[in-house]
Amino acid sequence: MIEKNVLTDFSSTVSEPLIDPSTYIHPLAAVIGNVILGKNIMVSPTACVRGDEGQPLYVGDDSNVQDGVIIHALETEEHGKPIESNLYEVNGKKYAVYVGKRVSLAHQVQIHGPAVVGDDTFVGMKTLVFKSSVGSRCVVEPGVILMGVAIPDNRYVPAGSVIASQADADRLPAISDDYPFKNLNKGVIHVNTNLAKGYLKASKTK
Repeated sequence: MIEKNVLTDFSSTVSEPLIDPSTYIHPLAAVIGNVILGKNIMVSPTACVRGDEGQPLYVGDDSNVQDGVIIHALETEEHGKPIESNLYEVNGKKYAVYVGKRVSLAHQVQIHGPAVVGDDTFVGMKTLVFKSSVGSRCVVEPGVILMGVAIPDNRYVPAGSVIASQADADRLPAISDDYPFKNLNKGVIHVNTNLAKGYLKASKTK
């Protein structure tokens, strides 16, 4: 389902999702409102990217939004005025949620803005990212909760961790050559970009 958002006192503009033609949206996924999806993205069944409260939501090229993922955000406008505390600035523009290039959001991940996920990062199954930024080239293992923190580049977050203070975030281990999941994201990106191309082609031949 792809549809516009509605007018409210926290959304003064009706927006239709901007989706690159090379991106595949499964019929059982929902993309709503002020959403920008780049090239070669796979949006899997039951995923929901809902830009009707916090806006805009952005997902970069070659990323994947897997089954059951939710991308949503706290309101970014009140009676026509921006709520700056609920926005992140990336490359000179402000976003409620910004997901970079070649990012994997695995099954049932919740990215609840304000939030940023940097390029080449893997976010594991059933993880919550809320009011947080995750750097580039990170691995967030399954079942993690990140709240109100900034994860530096090239770090991994052990499975099941709750990181709710910046001191804990700064102590997270760096990804070394012998870290077993160092190259996990590359394989996931390869699979999902190919799935996007395949499903898109198949949908045009029905």
